[in-house]
Amino acid sequence: MAQLWGGRFTKQTDDAVFAFNESLSFDKRLYKVDIKGSICHADMLGKQGIISEQEKDDIIKGLNSILFDIEEGKLEFDPTCEDIHSFVEANLIKRIGDAGKKLHTGRSRNDQVALDMKLYTRDEVEEIKALVEELLKVILKKMEENTDTYMPAFTHLQKAQPTNLAHYLGAYFEMFLRDRDRLSDIYDRMNLSPLGAGALCGTTYPLDRDYVAKNLGFVEATHNSMDSVSDRDYLIETLSAISIIQMHLSRFCEEMIIWNSNEYKFVEMDDAFSTGSSIMPQKKNPDIAELVRGKTGRVYGSLMSLLTTMKGLPLAYNKDMQEDKEVAFDALDTVKDCLKLFAGMLDTVTFNKDVLAKSAMKGFTNATDAADYLVKKGMPFRDAHGVIGQVVLKCIEKDCSIEDLSIAELKELSDMFDVDVYDAISLKTCVERRLTKGAPGAIKAEIERYKTLL
Repeated sequence: MAQLWGGRFTKQTDDAVFAFNESLSFDKRLYKVDIKGSICHADMLGKQGIISEQEKDDIIKGLNSILFDIEEGKLEFDPTCEDIHSFVEANLIKRIGDAGKKLHTGRSRNDQVALDMKLYTRDEVEEIKALVEELLKVILKKMEENTDTYMPAFTHLQKAQPTNLAHYLGAYFEMFLRDRDRLSDIYDRMNLSPLGAGALCGTTYPLDRDYVAKNLGFVEATHNSMDSVSDRDYLIETLSAISIIQMHLSRFCEEMIIWNSNEYKFVEMDDAFSTGSSIMPQKKNPDIAELVRGKTGRVYGSLMSLLTTMKGLPLAYNKDMQEDKEVAFDALDTVKDCLKLFAGMLDTVTFNKDVLAKSAMKGFTNATDAADYLVKKGMPFRDAHGVIGQVVLKCIEKDCSIEDLSIAELKELSDMFDVDVYDAISLKTCVERRLTKGAPGAIKAEIERYKTLL
């Protein structure tokens, strides 16, 4: 068993203990950032004269050869190694001899793994941010195509007021825009290097921590060595941010699932993003949307797992923190898959414009505008509210819409009604005259703003 310790032990580790303790089976995906960190550490050791220039060159050459062989499939991960750090170091020593044993000078596995997880998470945050931006582009494209697609907006899942589809989609654009900004905030806050913190109290070697930090793309080195090795806030923040992304995806999926139903028929899912039934030949199921919605609980679970792991840990490093990796890897993989598939599904979905418009005509979505019409004629709003309530009751009795009532029928309820009421409560008027900032009538201006933000 390749381990980075053992001098003070007189027995081999029990096989069951090794299996319970090892992490190579899942932290092997950190090989690239582990090698990258080690190369920068070796470079700094040479610069500071802690190892010779020749030793530095041999170490860096050996590490690059390990990286090349892993990526070419020439070097397989050895299950007898405890973790990715011991695997890389053992292979380095095999390749270059005693010089490889000097790589770990001034370094602990504690700050090494803290660095690896930060580097990995930082890359993942950038990748997820790029996927969010791709989704934003898809939403924006759909918005531009549907500024004149009228539909009902809902409260309590009941028709409330008319809007256009661009305005509706714009609400999700705002959600994912906040997600993008959250990821940027997290990236900036986590961009400090823990390498050189040692086990928890630094080292007596004259390390240049900021030199390594800059070479790894960090702003600078962290400022407290104990916090450096025990901090997982950045990972908790990342899991929190992607949990919010999943929540937004899940809400959107819920709407697509409802809208895809026979009762709504607002959308038609593309065949490439739907599945059928093994027994019912007529079925076309929105499985991708349902799976994205379902996987949201999985991502939430990862966040709760890490929060629970960290909640009672004394300073500084504890082995419990090894539990950060599997949940983080799973959550990060899940949200990336969900973003890719949802963007593809949304890009290919067909919105049934006629059905959306007809739905907006029913359900009295223009009732508020009818009340506003009376207010503009001089009636107090509270009185207008009551009159339109009576109008709605009349429509329910006749099974019709407000605009289907004759002017004579409307005048029975108020003399203030005139023929111009029909224009005032038309879908086009109801939507386009709502010109306050953020309202559907102003959506074209928002679309232009969104273009600049992307």
